[in-house]
Amino acid sequence: MHAPARHRFASAVWVAGLLAISLVALPGAVDAQDEPSLPLGLGGATEMEDSGPPLPTGLGGTQDEPALPGGLGEKADGEAYEAEDLEGGVSSALPFDLTGFLDGRGGVRSQDDSAQGDTTLGEIRAQIEAEKAWSRVFARVTLDLLYDAVAEDRDVDLETGDGWFDLREAFVAGRASNLLDLKLGRQILTWGTGDLIFINDLFPKDFVSFFIGRDTNYLKAPSDALKVSLFTEWLNLDVVYTPRFDADRHLDGRRVSFFDPATGGTIGRDDVISVDRPDRWFEDDEIAVRLYRSLGALELGAYGYYGFWKSPAGADPTTGRTTFPRLAVYGASARTPFAGGIANVEAGYYDSIDDRNGHDPLIRNGELRLLAGYERELARDLNLGLQYYLEWLLDYGAYRDSLPRGAVRRDERRHTLTVRLTQLLLQQNLELSLFVFWTPSDEDAYLRPRMSYKLTDRWRVEMGANVFVGAREETFWGQFQHNTNIYGAVRCGF
Repeated sequence: MHAPARHRFASAVWVAGLLAISLVALPGAVDAQDEPSLPLGLGGATEMEDSGPPLPTGLGGTQDEPALPGGLGEKADGEAYEAEDLEGGVSSALPFDLTGFLDGRGGVRSQDDSAQGDTTLGEIRAQIEAEKAWSRVFARVTLDLLYDAVAEDRDVDLETGDGWFDLREAFVAGRASNLLDLKLGRQILTWGTGDLIFINDLFPKDFVSFFIGRDTNYLKAPSDALKVSLFTEWLNLDVVYTPRFDADRHLDGRRVSFFDPATGGTIGRDDVISVDRPDRWFEDDEIAVRLYRSLGALELGAYGYYGFWKSPAGADPTTGRTTFPRLAVYGASARTPFAGGIANVEAGYYDSIDDRNGHDPLIRNGELRLLAGYERELARDLNLGLQYYLEWLLDYGAYRDSLPRGAVRRDERRHTLTVRLTQLLLQQNLELSLFVFWTPSDEDAYLRPRMSYKLTDRWRVEMGANVFVGAREETFWGQFQHNTNIYGAVRCGF
């Protein structure tokens, strides 16, 4: 679609969504005495609490278990959620449901890093979540209040997550009909089949939080979007329109140091990268589409995305700023029971629109990404998950020939294996887990050991580490080895 026509269409979709939710909300607000019945997919705990150098888009996740493919965990038969779906943590004295937690975390590096300080974490976070259900409408606001002793700049920036305040969610959702749901506002989104590896999930991630030891849920950053969901007997459709580009909360050197292939040196807090982020409303926009259905126990999904690389993947030689080139992604996934467990496969073709022939060394080449995974219970409360992930750089000959003499060269194919082990003990109050990324082609690895113990229904303590190992500083995990850290946390829920 020609760009001006596409922008007019996207604007019309956004406005139509606003009008549709308004029409749904008016009768629902008047009928507030009716028993609450939530729209499809809005069921509190049943919905995923989404859901570098730029990290590959395939690294992400929000839960300890692999994310399910499209529609799983939602009531895809069109049946409305009942009021009991939201029970728990409700204050009966308020006209809305109120929950939240207070979380204190501290972390330190295990070795010296000349580009960073010794402390990686020193924060107290209070999250407050308020939600309200009417007969046809549901609304939620989730906000974080944060004291961060490590941050040098405490000004609030809702795009990057910086500052003493972060708005995680602020949306209204409604059921326009038995076949159509709408969700408008700031929301956490996710889809795909990978466990901490995302291929077709092009929603924003927060890699800084992931690497320094914040709760894994914070790997998913919010999107300001309109989500339209259509449910039919044969096929389900999700369309997510983001009127202004939502980038990853990517690494920039302030909290995590990394190798810069352009200079051959390390980027740290004294040499923060500067970015040129697309930020025009209804022009620098994104559209993501998912089609999915089940054939018996087999779950199938097809995906499309048009927008930008989510982390910086280009550079402007005139300004020295890193950029977000145009990107389109086309993919598919499948998930099914297999050999006493669950197997999944997923693929995505990354079309780097601004350099389709691979001749520009300042723009990331297109890629083919493949994932195969398997998980099963080995014994009572002991689970194993395995994955193989491949990044295949396209137009490799053109890429190689375009590099200046002496520049660090990427491999044509990057292979990664992951292992997750999770053990529950002491009546499932103690959780021991280990997640390992191992890249034999780079001879490097990333390990995430973690222990969590539930003292009471409200109190929980946690300890963990982020361990980076590599033979060379220019490899993907090897560049982070001076950021190896350990952390501890105490959380109280209410």
